[in-house]
Amino acid sequence: MRPINKVIIHCSATPEGRDVKMEEIKSWHTDKGWSDIGYHYIIELDGSVKKGRPVEIVGAHCLGQNKFSIGVCYVGGVDDKMQPKDTRTDEQKKALTKLVNKLKKQHKDISIHAHNEYSNKACPSFNVADEGY
Repeated sequence: MRPINKVIIHCSATPEGRDVKMEEIKSWHTDKGWSDIGYHYIIELDGSVKKGRPVEIVGAHCLGQNKFSIGVCYVGGVDDKMQPKDTRTDEQKKALTKLVNKLKKQHKDISIHAHNEYSNKACPSFNVADEGY
């Protein structure tokens, strides 16, 4: 297993309520020539947690941070005008908390971060620090 010291949370930057599935995000990434989806986990609108790229393999989700991190992405993150908005459903919020807690148990001493800590983006469109992970 590769060393992992952080989880980085993302959004798919898709409009609120648009039911994007993990397979569609994977096709966006592979259409760019990537070998696989860049994220390790996707949280769909109904709270389903889908496995993306295997955790054992370095992700492609946050420039300069991929080597030691796990990428988690929830579907949504923008309003109908493509402006940043916390669009997480109650099911997504519960699933994200459960997943983060599971990852913290599996990987001691990891920290939880937002994509916008490492990039000039609004992603994930909510304040991760306020979530109390």
